[in-house]
Amino acid sequence: MTAVKPHFTTANRAGDFIFVSGQLPFDNEMKISSGDIASQTRIVMEHIAKALKDVGSDLQHVVKTMVWLTDPEDFPVFNKTYADYFPHPPPARATVASRLMVAGALIEIEAIAYHPQ
Repeated sequence: MTAVKPHFTTANRAGDFIFVSGQLPFDNEMKISSGDIASQTRIVMEHIAKALKDVGSDLQHVVKTMVWLTDPEDFPVFNKTYADYFPHPPPARATVASRLMVAGALIEIEAIAYHPQ
């Protein structure tokens, strides 16, 4: 599989809001992980956590996520894995099944955090 180098800003702060770009399950060599949905979900969530940390925030400030899954049958396993990162109450979320732009990716997640400066 060919490595893909994304060309976007990982996270932008706009006042008290932080917008995290859609994160894909890239490994350290910028290749999509060949893991299952649970593995890819963990990688994506770690990318989101790092993006937030880089701008002085963390997952506990996430108020909304948007999730794309390539296979709706992956939802139960995704949902269980996702819940490990967001104790109650979880952020608002929309989840849709969709073809993704990067071959091999089973999931993409973007996030919005509210973290007053």
